[in-house]
Amino acid sequence: MGYDAVELWGGTPHAYAFDMDAARISSVKKTLAETGVAVSGFIPAQFRYPTNIAIDDAIIRTRSLEYLKRSIDVAAELGAPLVSICPGHSRFGQSRIQAWENMVGALGELAQYSKGAVKVMLEPGNHYETDLVVTAEDGRRAVRDSGQEIGLVLDTGHLFINRESVSDSVLEADMSRVHFHIDDNLGASDDHMIPGTGKIDFSMFFANLKKRGYAGYLTVELGFQYCTDPDPAALRSLCFIKQNFS
Repeated sequence: MGYDAVELWGGTPHAYAFDMDAARISSVKKTLAETGVAVSGFIPAQFRYPTNIAIDDAIIRTRSLEYLKRSIDVAAELGAPLVSICPGHSRFGQSRIQAWENMVGALGELAQYSKGAVKVMLEPGNHYETDLVVTAEDGRRAVRDSGQEIGLVLDTGHLFINRESVSDSVLEADMSRVHFHIDDNLGASDDHMIPGTGKIDFSMFFANLKKRGYAGYLTVELGFQYCTDPDPAALRSLCFIKQNFS
């Protein structure tokens, strides 16, 4: 179709970290080499299940960190430049202050574990997914609190649901430490629709990317509704990106 790169989903049946043995990693690397397609990023399966780096249950939090560390290992072996980390959330009876401290500590631990092999990037969610890092500013605060060289993954769909300015998010971002997920929705739920088919106006978003000289990848992140017939959605998405940002 003409994609320069693909972002790998670290979930079953794609590239779930604990399924990725040496043979599977070798097979993916062989396919990448044969096609000339790069890896734009690696996103482990997160948001509520099966991980939560902020939870006050030590067993779940430890298991979550082990899973994400293994995901970092897999991402590094596959040549991914970044791993997208979700913030987790407080659970019933747990204070948000403690959940925030757990999350920040976990981010620092993951950044130190990666040792620069891949960039650790925090992805703000939306208010249906997290009560900790919802907005881009929440993300910047979390990065500051971690004291580590952590970047941000900004998702246009999340920004739109949160009533943030999709276009201004580009002007406020650190271009050396940002990655973008591109998807659309109708403003009520995180539908991850083909860009250009929802209510997001991407015109100033793309204009500001050009103004800031953004040279990174724009990763189309579509929803599960396209899984049974993904090719038309992938092609329409690529056409939209090329028509608006080239």
